[in-house]
Amino acid sequence: MRVIAGAHRGRKLVAPAGDATRPTSDRARQALFDMLAHAPWAEPDTLQAARVLDAFAGSGALGLEALSRGAAHATFMENSRPAQGAIRANIETCREGPRTNILPTDATRPPRAPAPCSLVFLDPPYGAGLLPRALAALADQGWFAPGAILCLEMQADETLDLPHEVLADRKHGAARLLVLRAA
Repeated sequence: MRVIAGAHRGRKLVAPAGDATRPTSDRARQALFDMLAHAPWAEPDTLQAARVLDAFAGSGALGLEALSRGAAHATFMENSRPAQGAIRANIETCREGPRTNILPTDATRPPRAPAPCSLVFLDPPYGAGLLPRALAALADQGWFAPGAILCLEMQADETLDLPHEVLADRKHGAARLLVLRAA
């Protein structure tokens, strides 16, 4: 696993040991960031100076990719200690300590946001029903800026009834990527 583009292009990232975390594949991550940069609905500054939340962060690859491509700050929300260690190592590899913070918490029970985020990644364990709960809890705690872009990864055959505008819906192998605009 590596950073695909931007200032940290090619930097190798570590994933937490074991099978509790399923990192987003390089191919799916590339497809997601291509959409964020080039889709008809993408704003020129979707990534530039964005305040990012990487919930269910795992290795932190999505948030670090955003920082590599120009985001201003990334918060990584992860409750697994091995994953938190991998995120710390990857932040150090990319020398991004000053522009990041790690919240050791569950995204379905987040603390109040210090500032709303304009770009949010949610990649929970497949099939656990966590996405609707996390979306509601994060919204309630002020994590979404008005019109924020929400990027969800789920199992390819999983369906959700979401209260947000769907901008893109793509399948990549076992994964389904949904991009939404927060209300």
